[in-house]
Amino acid sequence: MDEQDGLPPGYPQEWEADVVLADGMVAHVRPIRPDDVEALHEFHAAQSEESIYLRFFAPIKRLSDKDVHRFTHVDYSDRVALVVMIRGKIAGIGRYDRLKPGGPEAEVAFNVSDDHQGRGIGSVLLEHLADIAREAGVRRFVADVLPQNRKMIGVFRDAGYDASHEFDDGVIAVTFDIEPTDESRAVRMSREHRSESRSVRRLLHPASVAVIGASRREATVGRAFLDHIAERGFAGDLYAVNNRAEPGTDIGGLPSYRSVRDIEGGVELAVVAVPAADVLATVDECADAGVRALVVPSEGFAEAGPEGEHRQRQLLMLARGYGMRVLGPNSFGIINNDPQVRLDASLAEPAHLPPHGSLGLFAQSGALGIAVLASAQRRGLGISTFASAGNRVDVSGNDLMQYWLDDDATTAVGLHLESMGNPRKFSRIARKLSSVKPVIVVKSGVGGRFGTPRGHRVRTTQERPEAFTQMLKQAGVIRAENTHQLFDVAQLVINQPLPAGHRVGVVTNSDALGSLAADAAQSWGLDVTHGPVAVAAEAGVAEFRRVVEEALADDHVDSLIACFIPPVAFIDPEVVQAVGEAVAGSEKPCVATFLGMRGVTPGSRLPTYTTPEDGVRALAAATRYAEWLRSDRGTRVRPDGINRGAVNDVVAAVLARSPRGADLSQEETTAVLAAYGIEVWPSVTVSSDEEAVEVYRQLRGTVVLKATSPLLSHQPGQGWIRTGLRHPKAVGAAYRDLARMLEPLGADGIAVQRMAAPGGVAVEVHSSEDALFGPVVGFGVAGLPIDLLGDMTSRFPPLTDVDIVDMVTSIRAAPMLDGYRGVMPVDHAALYDLIARVSVLADDHPELAHLRLNPVMAHQDGVDVLGASLHVAPAPTRTDAERRAMSS
Repeated sequence: MDEQDGLPPGYPQEWEADVVLADGMVAHVRPIRPDDVEALHEFHAAQSEESIYLRFFAPIKRLSDKDVHRFTHVDYSDRVALVVMIRGKIAGIGRYDRLKPGGPEAEVAFNVSDDHQGRGIGSVLLEHLADIAREAGVRRFVADVLPQNRKMIGVFRDAGYDASHEFDDGVIAVTFDIEPTDESRAVRMSREHRSESRSVRRLLHPASVAVIGASRREATVGRAFLDHIAERGFAGDLYAVNNRAEPGTDIGGLPSYRSVRDIEGGVELAVVAVPAADVLATVDECADAGVRALVVPSEGFAEAGPEGEHRQRQLLMLARGYGMRVLGPNSFGIINNDPQVRLDASLAEPAHLPPHGSLGLFAQSGALGIAVLASAQRRGLGISTFASAGNRVDVSGNDLMQYWLDDDATTAVGLHLESMGNPRKFSRIARKLSSVKPVIVVKSGVGGRFGTPRGHRVRTTQERPEAFTQMLKQAGVIRAENTHQLFDVAQLVINQPLPAGHRVGVVTNSDALGSLAADAAQSWGLDVTHGPVAVAAEAGVAEFRRVVEEALADDHVDSLIACFIPPVAFIDPEVVQAVGEAVAGSEKPCVATFLGMRGVTPGSRLPTYTTPEDGVRALAAATRYAEWLRSDRGTRVRPDGINRGAVNDVVAAVLARSPRGADLSQEETTAVLAAYGIEVWPSVTVSSDEEAVEVYRQLRGTVVLKATSPLLSHQPGQGWIRTGLRHPKAVGAAYRDLARMLEPLGADGIAVQRMAAPGGVAVEVHSSEDALFGPVVGFGVAGLPIDLLGDMTSRFPPLTDVDIVDMVTSIRAAPMLDGYRGVMPVDHAALYDLIARVSVLADDHPELAHLRLNPVMAHQDGVDVLGASLHVAPAPTRTDAERRAMSS
């Protein structure tokens, strides 16, 4: 990776990013630097005459020193240039130059190496330049393109912007606004998906594998990888590499090589099973051999302390500089059960390897990898692919989900997460994946003190633990508490149809077991509409099959719970077979409990559970997921009347005077909210009773006086507010009364505000910029429901209209908004619109660290925002921004 010392003044290092190109290879995007002179000459010299003409409209064989100086010396504001680096060489250049200093328009141009055409470099450069330009206040790009430059015209046409084209004097003039649109976002996400999916495919579908560190001694990590790959019958070429091997010797029956460089024809995947201190040098060798992806099982990286953390950072920089993806370090390995691949590059014992199936699995630590694979194998649950990310320095669960979106061999996905580096991106990808395949996640916590293993790169969060659960719900993800529950759900959704509704039937040969199953169903929100039907304990196979078939034939049954206890010590296999056959002919799912059985019964697709509660819990999860699938997931909200530039101006002015951040004044807060169509009722701070009376007369109507000290903001009750003041004397008396109460407390600040109409419900809407989650929007009924009961929901922008409705209706105090005890229902449409505006405001402006609207009076005629506070701070680097970038 590039040396960071000696950077020019003002160099925006935050613009640097690693990206995955269209073919799955990794490249590095960074601002151009003055020391790129020779690299620029080399780039230009390698270009064809046609490419040079299309870029400069003239046959320039060599760039002049003056031109090269101008190209490499930019101010990173009015003149910006980016380069895409692949293996230390410039593969593409993009730049914009404002037409007027500080103006809203800029001319944009690109030049992509002939050797790297077709890899999406032009699209990446446009994406990054547009995002940088927006932050600098540029609103529109213009470009002059020759008609025969079809590739560049395609870059502009396919970007998703609304571009106009004019032909004049042999040149096409292209003009387009660079504000993101739904189409441009969809294009960016689609490109990101395809490139990341292909990069993971290179990891899971290699044509050749080298195990570096393979030993003649069997009790070693390298030898275990080599033996497992060979024993599984890997369909590609397998090589053993050991730098101490004597020429002509073999390891595990394979010829050995001293270096991966010695392998003729190169290698696509390398398992780097060498001591941590030797890994970096081995990566250099892999680069020379053309290796595309690495699996690193070695320990001794970030989990081992500061020295290991430094080594892990070097590993990431080195591998990405060579264009490689890395699984690990501290990885348990990968498995691809595709019969055309047969890759077992893992440390799993062959006896514990699950058969070929359709479940995609992801875990992080080796210990969890062992547990996950062993559990799947015991249940007879087949897997398609498996990956253990270890310290997750590069390849993560997000990458695997991108791959599974395209993998027809995978019909359901299970992820055991110990940490999460990019929840915002996870939520976006998981929502898309959940819409076509069930996604089941185990995660005990997120960003907590004890929930993150050493070596995992994570950001801390200030959000409540419930936020992660709400994020999964928003994305349609099924959450499990442990590995057993993950497989309980997986064996159901893979082998049975999804439930059409909440109605269940219960059949059994034990009254006690039937009651237990029915009670469990009701506790999980399922409706028992058939049974429990209990046959006699000594009933035979035919009779039990009959009641199963009757329940499945009932039009009021969507799912079946079948429980059978044998009258003798062992279950009769004929009972299992009979239930399986009856269920196989139905479109309704069934969960079964047979004594001592767990998993998918051999010869059938019937999922069995050791207890009715386990089966019912899995059935309830599948039912909720099916309901989410059938539901309208809405459209992304984008209210009208938004002035993004006005907010940028206010924020820039505040941060100019307070670089570390500050609370906004009432006038500034009002201006920011007004730019997004949110009106805040004026509140005037007064310092005497005479001043309070004067403000009352100006407001013309009933007013309230309230204490504004932050010391009192979380104290319940109405002691700090006087309402219904309709006369100057009442206003003066209220001021004096409040002032007397505040004086002993050392608190000050009294404000006068017009009083809202009586009735309605006081609610709170807030947003915050979280280091881990990014923007988070919260909603609840103000006062005791939030302060005492914590009754508040959170959602993660961008939101859809359905997200907002779910957000409001899912709080426990929601009946208060719907006419509780005769009160008029509030105007839900107005409330939804307010939340939508807050969500878009938070999504658009990461500098808005904390926004709180409280109180907001929701009533039958609309909503009134009576109080607002806002704190801004320098924008953090979001983990999922408007331009593609890999986690660093």
